[in-house]
Amino acid sequence: MDRFEEMRVFVRIAERQSFTRASDDLQIPRATVTNLMKRMEQRLGARLLERTTRTVRLTHDGEAYYRRCVRLIADMEEAEGSFSNLAPKGLLRVNLQGTLARHFVVPALPAFLARYPEIELTIGEDDRLVDLVREGIDCVLRAGNLQDSSMVGRRVAQLPQVTVASPAYLAKYGEPADPAALSMHRAVNYVSSATGKPVPLEFRIDGRDSAMVLPSAVSVTGAELYAGSALAGLGIVQVPQYRVAGELAAGRLKVILADFPPPPMPVSVLYPQNRQLSSRVRVFAQWLRDIFEAAGGAARGGV
Repeated sequence: MDRFEEMRVFVRIAERQSFTRASDDLQIPRATVTNLMKRMEQRLGARLLERTTRTVRLTHDGEAYYRRCVRLIADMEEAEGSFSNLAPKGLLRVNLQGTLARHFVVPALPAFLARYPEIELTIGEDDRLVDLVREGIDCVLRAGNLQDSSMVGRRVAQLPQVTVASPAYLAKYGEPADPAALSMHRAVNYVSSATGKPVPLEFRIDGRDSAMVLPSAVSVTGAELYAGSALAGLGIVQVPQYRVAGELAAGRLKVILADFPPPPMPVSVLYPQNRQLSSRVRVFAQWLRDIFEAAGGAARGGV
């Protein structure tokens, strides 16, 4: 195993804080990982890792060596990626927001894998805050504004949103003529996993953005529950239009306050701030932008 491969193993152990998880990720025996670290520490004359029964932590020397390894590996990958005849290859671990994955990403995956046959994808579905480094994830796809300052976002789409309610709700509370009338209404509040607080409804009023949190009998933390609660007549919601297109066409939901549209929802690929994009993440992010543009969720912002 050459020095760069040794560095990859060390970096994976440091990020996963586990010899076992690192060996599983890299698909090499745990004994090989253990022996490699012993040889590396002996060669460098420094202890890089502090081992306990539960976890593995970097020593002071290990922190310094880890930062250098990350930079060297990124530089090497960038150098190799500069040659157009070297196709991206290797394992790419991604975590996708569920509704985006099911509606846009998964149906188009055969084309991505046909274009990049040497990339192996591992996909998780989630909408929570993810510790990319600790969990060994290369990037995540998320909707909404960036909350975690430890991650860098690359915009791949902006999805039009609508304010909707069910006919049953509107029969009970009436249809508001403008946002000022919402004081007499209820929303289904979507609680952000990042802040633990309800996400306000947003409207464009006289050329200015306005946000408000309405009273609510129901608060939810999942996208499916959010739309489902509106269908059940529990309150007003704001959602990307693609998610309720069928319900709108069937009359199960109705667009309200169309003259006061909410801002589009940004969709971004996020990755750790201290990491240079690998060629695998770069082509995946560009491909995501392409599929959203093809679907009509035009991206505004470069990759």
